[in-house]
Amino acid sequence: MDAAHRLWVTERSIGRRTDDSLLREQIHKYDQLFKVGQIITSEMNMDVLFDVIMHQTNEIMDSERSTVFLHDDKSGELWSLVATGVEKNEIRFPCTQGLAGWVFQQRKPLIINDPYNDSRFYPEVDRKTGFRTRSIICVPIINRKNDCTGVLQVLNKRQEGFSEKDEELLATISNYVAIALENAKLYEELRLMNKAKERVINHLSHELKTPLALISGVFVRVEREFEQARFRKLEKAIKRGKRSVNRLRDLEEKIEDILENKSIEEKAYIIGMIEDAASFVEELHEDNQQGCALALEKINNRIESLFALDPLKTEKIELDTFLHDICDEAESSLGGRELRISRKIQPGLCVVCDRGALRKVCGGLLKNAVENTPDEGRIEIKSALVDGLVSVECRDYGVGITDENQKIIFTGFFHTLDTELYSSKRPYHFNAGGAGADLLRARCFSEKLSFSLDFQSTRCAFSPSDMDLCPGRISICDHVADAAACETAGGSVFS
Repeated sequence: MDAAHRLWVTERSIGRRTDDSLLREQIHKYDQLFKVGQIITSEMNMDVLFDVIMHQTNEIMDSERSTVFLHDDKSGELWSLVATGVEKNEIRFPCTQGLAGWVFQQRKPLIINDPYNDSRFYPEVDRKTGFRTRSIICVPIINRKNDCTGVLQVLNKRQEGFSEKDEELLATISNYVAIALENAKLYEELRLMNKAKERVINHLSHELKTPLALISGVFVRVEREFEQARFRKLEKAIKRGKRSVNRLRDLEEKIEDILENKSIEEKAYIIGMIEDAASFVEELHEDNQQGCALALEKINNRIESLFALDPLKTEKIELDTFLHDICDEAESSLGGRELRISRKIQPGLCVVCDRGALRKVCGGLLKNAVENTPDEGRIEIKSALVDGLVSVECRDYGVGITDENQKIIFTGFFHTLDTELYSSKRPYHFNAGGAGADLLRARCFSEKLSFSLDFQSTRCAFSPSDMDLCPGRISICDHVADAAACETAGGSVFS
């Protein structure tokens, strides 16, 4: 073998070893990506997910720090949980700022290996975290609907600057991150739905238990008093019984309003549940099958009547007179409560609507505001013409609604207090609670009558959770000096 041939064989062997090495490296990367994908997409808790993404991304990218910035649709900001010393703090900035903002807006990846010389770089995050950024690679996070929901950013490659291969690698990781974020969001929605259902069961049980017990006691008392022919002593018991019956009727009316606006497809499901329940009752009472059959027929007829929607009785309503009547009615129901309902009602506005439905919506929102505002506080009713549309606002300066409860406030039979702290009180009393159906009914009417329903709320900083109780009167609160200070602490506005 001559020298030229030996050289050719040597070069070919070296080339094969190089190719084998590159292939093994590529296989190792794919194996890493597969494992990273499994780990990231298996985590459902959003708070934990941030840590998992950062740790796994740093490991595979050989970087010092990774951050997921998510877009907040309401504020228009990018936000993330970022380590600041030994704690984690939420970092927020406008989605148009910084390299992350550029990537989010352009939906394109970006590599900058000298960020402090790039005018798009936003050094404020470094200042807040005490971290020094030397190199950046950032890619958009695109979900299945092709919406950009945020960006995945990696900082400071340990060996050298970031390359196009790193960009390809991070783009693949971002696909796993998009899936994981959607999974976590769905998991959170299911958790909140379960919480809402649990509240419905607990609350309805509590709401019905007290009046039914009182009614039962009234009948026992009536029977005993009639036997002893002492009719005058019945008056107090009968009044208590009437109040309890009125509460049950109020609850029934709200449930009917909600059911009337349910989709027609739900009718068969509801009737099916009733038939199953009736069959179970028949098994327990075989000696009274005729009575069960009659009861089932009546219930079915009732459901049919609930889903047979009547045509709307729309009419032209002078809104200023209408809202003043609503406020007058609420003020007459305050009893001894010390509340002020201020009115900023623009005259001359008219709407075409079903009067009864509009009264239930506005009256229900005002009643909720009264029941969530401590004595010596204020509620504001406002109407105006905004961009050619009539706007009605009901604002209270009360305890407000927690962030978690805001997500389920329209799910039905919602009440702000923890069930263990809930106490049945008369309507319009502070923390009276009620059945919690007013908001669900308002939402159902909004869908049926085609008006928008929105709210904003800030929970009182001194009663941050459902377990924290407001004293119910501003002057005895340990945290505020006067009504003006209370108004800055929390409140809600429904529009």
